[in-house]
This record gives sequence, C-alpha cells and structure tokens, in this order.
Amino acid sequence: MSGAGWKTTLRRLPFYLVVALIVVYALTPFIWALSTSFKTEDDLFGAARLFPRDPTTKNYTYVLGDAGFMSSLLNSVIVAGGSSLTALTAGSLAAYALGRLRFRGKTPMLYAVLAMTMFPQISILSGLYLTVRELNIYGTQAAMLFAYPLFTLPFSTWVLTSFFRGLPREIEEAAIVDGATTAQILARILLPLTVPALVTTGLLTFIVSWNEYLLARSFTVTNPGAQTVPVAMAQFAGIVEQQEPIAEIMAAAMIVTLPLVALVLVFQQRIAAGLTAGSVKG
Repeated sequence: MSGAGWKTTLRRLPFYLVVALIVVYALTPFIWALSTSFKTEDDLFGAARLFPRDPTTKNYTYVLGDAGFMSSLLNSVIVAGGSSLTALTAGSLAAYALGRLRFRGKTPMLYAVLAMTMFPQISILSGLYLTVRELNIYGTQAAMLFAYPLFTLPFSTWVLTSFFRGLPREIEEAAIVDGATTAQILARILLPLTVPALVTTGLLTFIVSWNEYLLARSFTVTNPGAQTVPVAMAQFAGIVEQQEPIAEIMAAAMIVTLPLVALVLVFQQRIAAGLTAGSVKG
C-alpha cells in the first residue's frame, strides 16, 4: 500500500472504529439472546459464558410444540397485519388530502395528527377499555384491531403526508388535463409513486403492532386464546415445575424476531428508497 493509501486509511480509522463500536453495541444483546436460547438449565445458571457449553434445541422444541404459543403467533399475524392495512389505507387517503389538496384548517389538522402520536398508551387505556367493553369486543382480536390504529394511523398519516407533498404537481395537473378523476389520480398515479413510502410505513406500523404488549395484555385477560405473542411469552411457565423459563423465552423471542428480519431483508431496497423518497422535491 502506498503512502497516500496509508494516510487515507489512518484518516478513516476513527470512523471505522465508531462503526465497529455501534455494531458490537447493537448486536451483542441479540447474540447473547440467541446463545441463551440454546443453553440447558445447568448451563444457564452456571458460570456466565457467551456460547453454550452443551447446545440443545430442547427449548425450541418446547416452544414450537406449545399450542398456546402457536395460536398467539397466528393472532399476532392477524392483528399486526390487519392494523397495518387499516393504517395504510386510511393514512394514505388522509395524507393525500393533507399533502395535495387545499382547504381551510389543513395546518391545524396536520399538527393535531402529530399531537396524537405523542400520547402514551397508558393515558388512554381506561377509555379504550370502557369502549371495547361497550362494543362487546373485549377479549377478542377485534379489540386490538380497533385500538392499534389509534396509534399507527396518526404516524402513518404524518409520514405519508410528506411523501405526497414532495411529488411534482405537474404529474397531477397532466392527469387532470387528460380527464382523470381524483380517485383515478390517487389510485393509478400517486399511490404507485409512493410504493417505497408505503412499504416503509407499513413495515414500521407492523413492527409496532407486532411488539405491542400493554393493550394486548389488558384486552385479553379473560381470553388467553386471543393473546398475541408478547403476552404469551410473558406467561411461559417453563418445561419443569418452578423453573425460570429464561431459555424458553429467548427461543420464543428468536422465533418471533425471524418474521421481522425476513420482512426487512425482503423489502430492504424499498425501505431504503422510502426513507429518502420525500427528502428531495422534483
């Protein structure tokens, strides 16, 4: 390597060190959880070590053989998928209106949407509890499908508004000249252009719904069959009596994380495009 190459490497060395530190900091908890999921009871409570001494798949066999966990996994797919679809459908319509149309009170309405994302779940839990009881959907998946969009919809609307606002108006004006209606412009022109933003927003809302615990726990106390994965994991009893089911919970966490990792890998190009799609106008 030439002298200039060494100088360039030395100048970049602090950057590489910072990146390596961030990677280690971010991956260490995941690696530790993955390692713990393969540990036996003796290995788990013995001397602390990163990698298991006698790896076992017994924890995964227990988790995958638990009918309650598999049922909760299906419930999470239904609830997270349904709430994400609701948030994207309603959010894209609201974002189109807030980002492309002109009407009185648009700015206060937009900031009201932003304010809705700032409320913690616990602050409206009692009101939601009474509402789902009055609607006679308490203890069902419908209770979560009703409640989750209250948090994911404002976020989707706020994010998608910036993308709709950044689209060139010349495209819309050309469609109007050609006789396209508002519905046709939205469905055939604007939505296809915002696919990266829709994928990014949909994945983020799906992750929020997938990992949500407080509402799922509060709305399914009387019906374990409607519980989602986070609630089911918190109630693991372990393979043997009076056992701390740490390894089983870590195995369940790995199983639950795999769909999210798969989604990110499949849509990584769309996500990268969506994160920057609204940053440049033109």
